[in-house]
Amino acid sequence: MSEQTYLNIAVLTISDTRNEETDTSGHYLVKAMTDAGHSIADKQIVIDDVYKIRAVTSAWIADENIHAIVTTGGTGFSGRDSTPEAMSVLFDKHVEGFGEVFRSLSLDEIGVSTIQSRALAGLANNTVIFCVPGSTGACKMAWSNIIEKQINSTYRPCNFVGHLTEKWTK
Repeated sequence: MSEQTYLNIAVLTISDTRNEETDTSGHYLVKAMTDAGHSIADKQIVIDDVYKIRAVTSAWIADENIHAIVTTGGTGFSGRDSTPEAMSVLFDKHVEGFGEVFRSLSLDEIGVSTIQSRALAGLANNTVIFCVPGSTGACKMAWSNIIEKQINSTYRPCNFVGHLTEKWTK
């Protein structure tokens, strides 16, 4: 079995109401990622504004030291929720299966209300980006059932780490 490769990951909380004290979802993700051996390259909170979301994530995508990005919040249909609109145009490739699997797993927890989740993922400049809802429960479910495995270089039959190594050699 091969030795695991650990990643530098950035976490972005998208919320008009949360701050560093009340960002339970962002704090959960940071702890889960560091507990798994990964490093936190940056953590920020931005309001739900398409251009502020794009500005932060674009800088991270361009940073050769950031391999993965996880965003939390802004994936619903209410008010200013705009994460999918902000992020999808940045993707070089969409990972349709992420949203599909997320909603499938979420169906067991919240029933058909899962159709209101616009969780999505993609690759941009050899950076994998996962966008999950803002609830801590959704973050836990996405991390433990999908993201943790897909950024683990030893997970088989496949994971995203091989796609990210191109960024390391640029």
